Amino acid sequence: MLPLRRPVRPDFSRSNGSVLLKAVFYLAAILRAAALMTCGMLVSAAAETAVPQAADPQIAIHDGFVDEKACASCHAGQAAAFAKSHHAKAMALANEKTVLADFNNTRFERNGVKAAFFRRDGQFIVRTEGADGKAADFTVKYTFAYVPLQQYLVDIGGGKLQALDIAWDTQKQEWFWLGEGSQAKAGSTFHWTGPFYRWNRTCIDCHSTDPRINFQPETKEYNSSYVATSIGCQSCHGGGAKHVEWARAKLGNASAVAVAGFGLPKVDANTCFACHARRTRLVDGDQPGGLFLDNFSPALMRGDLYFPDGQILDEVFEYGSFQQSKMAKAGVTCVDCHRPHEGSVKATGNALCTQCHTEIAPERFAANDPSGAFDTPTHTHHPQGSAGALCANCHMPERTYMKVDPRRDHSFVIPRPDLSDMYGTPNACTSCHENKTNVWASQTLDEWFGTGWRQRPTIAHAFGAAAKNDPASIEALRTLLGDREQAGIVKGSAIAEMSRLAGAEAVADVKTAAESTDPLVRLGAAEAAGSLPHEYRLDTIGGLLGDEIRAVRVAAARVLGSTQSLGFLGDQRRDFDRAVADLKAYVQANADVAETQSSYGTFLLEQGRADEAEKTLRQAIDLDPALPGARINLAELYRATGDNAKSEQTYAEAVAANPDRADLRYGHGLSLVRQKAMADAIRELEAAVRLDPGNSRYRTTAAIALDSVGRMEDAFALFDPALADGATDPNLLGTAIQIGLKLRRYAETLRFAEALARLQPNDQQIAELVGQLQAAEQDSK
Repeated sequence: MLPLRRPVRPDFSRSNGSVLLKAVFYLAAILRAAALMTCGMLVSAAAETAVPQAADPQIAIHDGFVDEKACASCHAGQAAAFAKSHHAKAMALANEKTVLADFNNTRFERNGVKAAFFRRDGQFIVRTEGADGKAADFTVKYTFAYVPLQQYLVDIGGGKLQALDIAWDTQKQEWFWLGEGSQAKAGSTFHWTGPFYRWNRTCIDCHSTDPRINFQPETKEYNSSYVATSIGCQSCHGGGAKHVEWARAKLGNASAVAVAGFGLPKVDANTCFACHARRTRLVDGDQPGGLFLDNFSPALMRGDLYFPDGQILDEVFEYGSFQQSKMAKAGVTCVDCHRPHEGSVKATGNALCTQCHTEIAPERFAANDPSGAFDTPTHTHHPQGSAGALCANCHMPERTYMKVDPRRDHSFVIPRPDLSDMYGTPNACTSCHENKTNVWASQTLDEWFGTGWRQRPTIAHAFGAAAKNDPASIEALRTLLGDREQAGIVKGSAIAEMSRLAGAEAVADVKTAAESTDPLVRLGAAEAAGSLPHEYRLDTIGGLLGDEIRAVRVAAARVLGSTQSLGFLGDQRRDFDRAVADLKAYVQANADVAETQSSYGTFLLEQGRADEAEKTLRQAIDLDPALPGARINLAELYRATGDNAKSEQTYAEAVAANPDRADLRYGHGLSLVRQKAMADAIRELEAAVRLDPGNSRYRTTAAIALDSVGRMEDAFALFDPALADGATDPNLLGTAIQIGLKLRRYAETLRFAEALARLQPNDQQIAELVGQLQAAEQDSK
């Protein structure tokens, strides 16, 4: 097929005009006919939803989509560029061309994980431990990713595609294990045959074109399909059927060719964020062109995901860090730096940054003034062209994920080695100069820039203190919430942390955040309300039930579902029902995710729908029998409905499956207390303390239980006086004081009283107790 080109206006100056004109029209007619024939066949194929002639049985042309070849037939240049990208190689049928690993009778053994890789009858085979704990042969169906590592997918039945946890390092040319510590128990969540490594559940959204999970809850089977095996044109541009229809009409000179956007949705940063974010899917079958927050709910800056200064910690991808940056605030988008089709950066070295950071501010960013002389040794203090002189190495430090995959932070931080000493945050200085200390790096920066850099505003102090449950962080977080310069994701995360620490004292702050114009702040407010006493929630975030953003509505519905005054919602009842409908859509979109079903089961219980809640929680357990959260929620359901025997039995089953989980041992202990089996209860509570010695609630409860059966000495032994120095839990300190006074252990009790006085300096009774204990200690000498 000849490529279609823009019509060329004929030049009649040198030849017979009529003859040439006829020739041009004749050629144009041939080209138009060829194009119409091609587009016509493509649209016909799309309309019939016929499977293209391909070996991949999961390919199906969904409604509104076309075979990806249709795109390349007219957009050959873009298709050729895209073919070179990693996106184009995100997933592929396993064959001689796509498999990069060594399957020539190689073996792998490490950390108890064993596997053999070989070929048989033209297929790639791995022999390793299956879900039943026995070694078996598994046929590789697909490759997954390209470089720097490649994983392999196998079908274990029921349509379940599982990613092997042994991957191929394309640089070192060797097999390696993705796990940590020892191998997970066969059949458990984190075994390679479990839900965590299930492609249909965990990976499908972002490695294929228009993937459809098609989970069948009744049989727990999948009938997953996609338009193309790997990422393709329609992954970002949306279904192409209308666009092809538009092209046919235009080439045929049809009069009705006014199709908005040429029949394709707008591609912007929302399209990128759909995959480049740590997020939860809110709807099934989301399509490009919509708002990110209407299709997904992003994770906020929790302490297990981000360092206190906002740098990436866990595998959160780019969205969360970029949202914090000054670049995002200035209006910079992904395609300002990245070529959308090749997936590569637009320029190499510092030329990428000096597109905007020039001596004269670009007109587009003049209001933000990114100008300056940055690509000079005067600024970098490193030789021109060296690694230390590269902007990205200082302001976008790398962190390695999946053991071999380095990814850059996108918050564009300024190196702060002083914060690294305080909070363990990464800094580019010692990341490069591995043999140097943070103190050395700080002193070097003092020599270069003076000491003023140490006083630059940072979010690290507020979030770092909050991570330690320091009450002093509450005011620091409140300051961030009121700072107009802070990004929405920072403010949303700050209010969530503040509410967790302050409880009812944060009601006014949560209400203020709920009225923000920034949806990420409102999302944070909705999540923060979950830490407030029930009686405050409706008044604080009730307005969010009718929010214009789905992520906010769903978060509000989850929190307000437990509000006891729902019968008095009045006009808000309509908004609540709409938000609950969004919540149900979210639950249906994640029908195969045990955690989602477990959470929804709790929501149903809070709504007074105990039978439905029990069914949903049992479904969650059925999806992942090793998941403790669902069993805890089910046990608490039985407790709430007065069936203490079933509650204890459910906890016992959970402990049997996960004996090293402190939360399960604790919950089982409480259920045994309700059964008045104190000896067994104390055994479980002590086990919880042993497994999680830093949990003050476990320690306090165990001490109370011991004290109740007259074992005061054993109870007080749980309160080592050294605990008092850093204690932040008034309940722990109060319990220690009560038992210490009973035993007349005044010197040790004094330390706990002094610690409680530091936490509650305005409490006169505590101050008097300290004075009395000090006097008693003097009398005993």
